[in-house]
Amino acid sequence: MSQELILAFIVSIDTYLVAAAYCNSGITIPLTSAAVINLTGAGVLGISLLVSDIAVSFIPAGICRTLGLIVLTSIGVLTVFKSLVRILIRRLSENGELSLRTGSSGLVIKLYLDDTAADIDDSKTLSPAEAAALALASSLDSAATGLSSGSFGISPLRTALFTFIAGFAAIAAGNITGKKISSADHDLSWLGGIMLILFALFEALIQHHSS
Repeated sequence: MSQELILAFIVSIDTYLVAAAYCNSGITIPLTSAAVINLTGAGVLGISLLVSDIAVSFIPAGICRTLGLIVLTSIGVLTVFKSLVRILIRRLSENGELSLRTGSSGLVIKLYLDDTAADIDDSKTLSPAEAAALALASSLDSAATGLSSGSFGISPLRTALFTFIAGFAAIAAGNITGKKISSADHDLSWLGGIMLILFALFEALIQHHSS
């Protein structure tokens, strides 16, 4: 059960940071929209774990574990890199050294740079539809993480349940501490990447001791 809890905690880090950014921007996340975000995230992670479990029955477990560890570490490194890119782009844009023309893909690019861009109508309230768009945009890492973790004996159902609960806790915490966290003007999404790398190392140690 510890693996499921750790994975749920890691996934909820992004949810917390998004909620903190929304709180700092004065945007409210109603209970219905929070449920949409958490159901989507938990569902994507649970389904990807289930698909990975099925794949393990066709591919040797050793190969699956090795690939899983490599992919998890890669996702962690890419998450850290993405955070650094976002920091660089924001600083360049603030200094007037960068101009972005987003065109038809504007929402995707805006969400990449600023999570609060999901509030399309500037109503200062995240609607369920906007919450769904935000959740889908941010669930790609969860899907990749789940597909990489199925060979570690992690329960898809328990993980999805823990992720759903952790998501509400993350949103609540983000609403409470959002202004303090966001006022620091730092992109902290790299924390999720570091946690994924540590989780991959944790799984490697478990597999080494069990072999």
